[in-house]
Amino acid sequence: MKSLLFILLLFIASPSFGQQFADGQLKSSRVATAKAEKDDYLRDACARLGIDFDQITNVYIRAFKQDEVLELWVQEGHGETYQLLKTYDFCANSGMLGPKREQGDLQIPEGFYFIDHFNSTSNYYLSLGVNYPNPSDVVKGNRAKLGGSIYIHGACETIGCIPLTDDKIMEVYWMTVVARDRGQRHIPVHIFPYKFDESSPSPYRATNINDPELLRFWENIEPAYYHFEQYRKPPFVAINEAGDYEFY
Repeated sequence: MKSLLFILLLFIASPSFGQQFADGQLKSSRVATAKAEKDDYLRDACARLGIDFDQITNVYIRAFKQDEVLELWVQEGHGETYQLLKTYDFCANSGMLGPKREQGDLQIPEGFYFIDHFNSTSNYYLSLGVNYPNPSDVVKGNRAKLGGSIYIHGACETIGCIPLTDDKIMEVYWMTVVARDRGQRHIPVHIFPYKFDESSPSPYRATNINDPELLRFWENIEPAYYHFEQYRKPPFVAINEAGDYEFY
């Protein structure tokens, strides 16, 4: 099926884009605090993995709703595989497994997104905006009231966002600022219902056997999970006219 002209450029870094971004962010006292408290910590965490913090070019965020965890992956140098820097527990959760289809459903989205907003004056300390609704959500959701304002943020409350606490969001926020400053145009955020495991049938599929639309959605996003597991690089993601994801 012909793909939409909109393509999620989630994985392309542009060295000429984003320079001095960190300088602008550091005008915020909260971001300055995040750097002061977390820069050395993140450098040490990288060093323990054999990663040179100063050579990180890209970050990748992956979340699993059932496990209530968010993973922060980093890439040292263009073209290299990603390494898991740290895993963070959700501080709170809302909704159930399945994608977000309309405002007020309390759902954390599922699918393929990127960071589209850095909010250093958030009501939830620091927050990273996720570009929900994406074109797939527009096609498959309730167009009359899709909602929006989905964030990864501090504090410990949610009606569809991913909260990490103020202390943890400082680490994620500062690492993404660093990547953006070094030229990463789009920082991918992949949100899955659970960790797909081909070694055993998923109990979540069995539980939702009477919801074929949901099962088709999960089957559509599943290949992206295995692509990253195999190559340790996120796939290139496009969206076709039916709102389905395509991976390259």
